[in-house]
Amino acid sequence: MIRTGAGTLAAGSAGERVKLQGWVHRRRDLGGLTFLQVRDRSGVVQVVVRPEDHPEAAAALESVRLEWVVEVEGEVAAREPEAVNSEMATGEIEVIAERAEVLARAEPLPFLPDTPVEEVAEETRLRYRYLDLRRNDLQRNLILRDRITLEILNYFNEHRFVHVETPILTRSTPEGARDYLVPSRVHPGSFYALPQSPQIFKQILMVSGFERYVQIARCFRDEDLRADRQPEFTQVDLEMSFVTEEDIFSIIEGLFERIFPIVGIEAQAPFPRMTYREAMLKYGNDKPDLRLDLEIRDVSEGLAESGFRAFQQTLGAGGVVRGFAIPDGASASRKQVDAWVEIARSRGAMGVLTLRNRDGELEFQVKNVLSDDELARMAAALGLEEGGIGVVVAAQPSIAAAALGELRLAIGAEFDLIRRDENRFLWVTEFPLVERASENERWNSVNHPFTSPMLEDLGLLEGEPGAVRARAYDVILNGVELGGGSIRIHDSALQKRVFGLLGMTDEEAKDRFGFLLEALTYGAPPHGGIALGLDRIVMLMTGARSLRDVIAFPKTTSATSLMTSAPAPVDREQLHELGLEIAARRREPADSDEG
Repeated sequence: MIRTGAGTLAAGSAGERVKLQGWVHRRRDLGGLTFLQVRDRSGVVQVVVRPEDHPEAAAALESVRLEWVVEVEGEVAAREPEAVNSEMATGEIEVIAERAEVLARAEPLPFLPDTPVEEVAEETRLRYRYLDLRRNDLQRNLILRDRITLEILNYFNEHRFVHVETPILTRSTPEGARDYLVPSRVHPGSFYALPQSPQIFKQILMVSGFERYVQIARCFRDEDLRADRQPEFTQVDLEMSFVTEEDIFSIIEGLFERIFPIVGIEAQAPFPRMTYREAMLKYGNDKPDLRLDLEIRDVSEGLAESGFRAFQQTLGAGGVVRGFAIPDGASASRKQVDAWVEIARSRGAMGVLTLRNRDGELEFQVKNVLSDDELARMAAALGLEEGGIGVVVAAQPSIAAAALGELRLAIGAEFDLIRRDENRFLWVTEFPLVERASENERWNSVNHPFTSPMLEDLGLLEGEPGAVRARAYDVILNGVELGGGSIRIHDSALQKRVFGLLGMTDEEAKDRFGFLLEALTYGAPPHGGIALGLDRIVMLMTGARSLRDVIAFPKTTSATSLMTSAPAPVDREQLHELGLEIAARRREPADSDEG
C-alpha cells in the first residue's frame, strides 16, 4: 500500500484504505478508545484505535507517546456531525487503525513542536534545531523558500540566463569584510578563501561571452557580531552583458512582479527611483521606508544671524539646521522628547530641539532666542500645522542626516504613522563611488572596487574623488534593502585608476587582481549585475521575525552553531599536516582601559 499524506485527506476520502507514517502529535485515552493525531509534512489527521475491533493495532500503539514515529493502516471514516473539528483541515474525517507499528521511539523532548516560541529560549531552539524544524511555521517558511527559489530559476531560464556554479575555494580578495580562510595542505603556507560573493567570476563569465549568468550562490563573510547578518548566506546572483541600469531594473522588476504576488504582495513596475543624495536629504537613510510620510526639510535659511548661538555656530561652521514635523504631536511629553534626544546623540548629534504649534501659538524649546518671524519661517519650512510638533537637529550634514533618519523611523513607529498595510518598492541610485572615515584615511569603495563611476564624473576621479557618483543601485522594500548592484568597469585602464585611488600600487593591483585586469584587455563587453539577498527576501515574504526563521541551520550572532558546536578545535595532527600552530592569545589585565 502506498503511503498517504496525513494532511491530504478530506471528506471525499471517506471509504479509502490508507497507510500513514508520521509522528504522534497528540494522544487522548477515553475509556476503551484511544485517539491519536498523526503528523507528517502535509498536515495532521486523527487516528482512532478501537481495541475490541482491532486488538493487534491497539496493542502496538498502547505505549506510544508524543513524537514517537508510527505507521498506521486503516480505513478513512467520516466523523459524526457533532464530532467534526473545524479547527483541523482534516477535521471532517478520521482513520480507523486496523494495523499499526512503532517505527521509532522518542525520549522526552526539551520542547514540543507546538510549544509557543516565546516559551522556549532561542538557545534551546538552536541547540535542538532538528526539533525546532518540526514546527509548522518553520516548515512553511522553508517550503515557501523552496517554491520561491524554483520560481526564480524558472524566471531567469525563461529570460535566457545560464546557471553557472562559481568556485567556493578561491583566493582572498577582500570586499569590505574579512574572508574565511582555508589552509591548503598541498601548498603549505598558502590559503584559499571562501567567497564573499562571486563578483569577479561573474564578470569573467561576461568576458567569456555567456552574456547572461545567474546563480543561487552561497557566500561567506567573517563579520563582527550583527543581529541581522549570518556568516554564510544565500544570494540570487546575476550578471548581464551589453546593458544599462534600466535593463537591470527591468529584469528585477519583472522577477518581483512574479514572485511577490505568491504571498499577496503586489510589485507594480516600474518602481520609483531616487538618488542617494535625495534619499539622504529627505529621509536621512539610503534605504528609506516610503510607507512613512515624515520628510526631512532644511530650515537653515534666515537662522545664521539669529540670536540663538547654537544655530549661529553650527551654520557658521558649514552645518545645517534640519528637521521634520509630526502631525498631532504637540502633546508629546518631556519623557518622549528626552528619548528622542538620546536617539540623536547615539548618531553623533548634540540632541534635538522642538517647535510646537499649539492653539495657534509657536513654542520653541529654548525660550526667547528666536523672533516671531524666525519661528514662523521655521514652522513654514517644516510644514508644521496646528497641533503638531517639529523635531530639529543642528549639526554637520552627515550627522544631521543620520540622527534625523533614525529619529524618523523611531517616531514613525511610536506614533503609529507607518502604513503597514502598504508595500513600497524603490530603487536608490547614484551612490558615492568612494568614502573615507576621516581626512587622514585612504579612500574605500562604497560598493566594491569594480563599480563603474558615472562617466560624466571621470574628470573628478583624481582631484575630487568624494564627489564622484557610482553607477550603483539598491532595490528597497519597506525600508529593507533586498539587493544591490552596479554597472561594472569593463576597461582595464579605468580599473587601474580606481585601484590607484583606493591606495593600491601597481604591484599590489597586479598581485591581487592581475587575472581580472588581463581579462579586461581581451575584449570585455559593457556589463552589470545585481545580487539579491534570498534569505532577506523570504524573511519579508513570510513575515518572519528573524533571518534565522528562514534558514534551516542558522548560526548565532556570534557565528556559532549550537547544534553541532561549530567552530570547534581540531586535532594537533590535522594542524601539523597543514603546517599550522595555534598561537596563544595575549590576555589583557582585568582592569585594562583598552576596548
